Amino acid sequence: MAATATPPAAAAEEASPCSRAGRHDVQLPHVAIFPFMARGHTVPLIHLADLLLRRGLATVTLFTTPANASFVRRVLDDDGAVAVVELPFPDHLPGVPPGVECVEGLDGLSSFPAFVEAVSALRPRLEASLAAMRPRVGLLVADALLYWAHAAAAGLGVPTVAFYATSMFAHVIRDVILRDNPATVLLAGGEGGGATTTFVVPEFPHVRLTLADIPVPFNDPSPAGPIVEMDAKMANAIAGSRGLIVNTFDAMEGRYIEHWDRHHVGHRAWPVGPLCLARLPCHVAGAGEGAIKPACWMQWLDEKAAAGRGVLYVALGTLIAVQEAQLRELAGGLEASGVDFLWAVRPSDADLGAGFEERVEGRGMVVREWVDQWRILRHGCVKGFLSHCGWNAVVEGVAAGVPLATIGVRVPAATTGHGVVSSEEIARVARELMAMPDEENGAGGAVARNAAALAAKAREAVAEGGSSWKTLEEMLAAVCLPADPTK
Repeated sequence: MAATATPPAAAAEEASPCSRAGRHDVQLPHVAIFPFMARGHTVPLIHLADLLLRRGLATVTLFTTPANASFVRRVLDDDGAVAVVELPFPDHLPGVPPGVECVEGLDGLSSFPAFVEAVSALRPRLEASLAAMRPRVGLLVADALLYWAHAAAAGLGVPTVAFYATSMFAHVIRDVILRDNPATVLLAGGEGGGATTTFVVPEFPHVRLTLADIPVPFNDPSPAGPIVEMDAKMANAIAGSRGLIVNTFDAMEGRYIEHWDRHHVGHRAWPVGPLCLARLPCHVAGAGEGAIKPACWMQWLDEKAAAGRGVLYVALGTLIAVQEAQLRELAGGLEASGVDFLWAVRPSDADLGAGFEERVEGRGMVVREWVDQWRILRHGCVKGFLSHCGWNAVVEGVAAGVPLATIGVRVPAATTGHGVVSSEEIARVARELMAMPDEENGAGGAVARNAAALAAKAREAVAEGGSSWKTLEEMLAAVCLPADPTK
């Protein structure tokens, strides 16, 4: 894409939140946020920007690239309160198809490490923009995948905090995998010998890993390649920062947060989630009440609510393409289940089988575009969530109090052993999931009550005086440079 945007330095001065909004007298610190170019990484940091503004803790600038800017501005929906600075995306980057500026535009995850490396070409533009900003940037929050952004900010004297869109548990287990190399133990026979061997995590004996639980390439005793190199650069960025923002909260992951902090002195975890709860109620209402824009899927949910019908929301993530065989089984299971459902499908051209959408018309809706998952989960008629359990999905499901069932996208299925869950199993789980909110006794009722209880704890965490509320204040006090009217 040709670099037609405003030069970064000029854009920085024009877009500065204080200069543009005439808020020199407020003297809030200036926080810049740089999400990685993937929607699942961008949305939580947009929610963080919302949170900083809503609480009056900082003025906020958000970096993006021209092709991603319209999505960022649409999701922000803040009347320009967050300054958006577009860093022109270089042409002809190795490993990046022409015109592609986000992960969703790649042919597959095999191109992911090359894309991560290629976008480091944005570093000079970021450095120029940070140096030109007035008031000065007191803190840069950057995705750990943008490892070079942390180095760029450090060279300008700007402290950084890292972000990565996964759980605290995942960060802790990554440390264990690198420290103990459980693949070596498992391939040698482990405790029990044979294919069912497990590796017991020493600090957390309730966690027992199988070889299938360990991501590629770390399931090899001697991992190598671009993913290992990328992982090391991310780890160095986190270690060189002033901490790691995690979209979680103490009541859900306290033991793992404490473990991380004991072993990462100087770059502790900052659990400030669920970040989706930063959105004011008007952002999660029906289609006509403060919505980002009227959406056919929200109108459809409103109609279901008016008819007294509960809806199952189905989404298996935006980055990993689900194999065609699994999509067909999922379609067959939803059709056979008899439940009403809203299914966000990726890729948009996925083949769900001849006549499927016509046969479920009225009862089921298939959406082939990006949807605001948080708004959907907060809709009163959504009673269950069938998910791949990516971390954003988990946190948003927890915050909404919606019972959740998982379907593996990159792990073997227990029912078939070859990675595909059968349509019969999907139909059974869909019916059980939708019945849970109405069960007073039994396992389903217990699941629904647990979901509601955890949602209450999530709200407590972000409420005034809650753990996440206080952590955000502590982070800014500890690492953010104060506002300086002379700089």
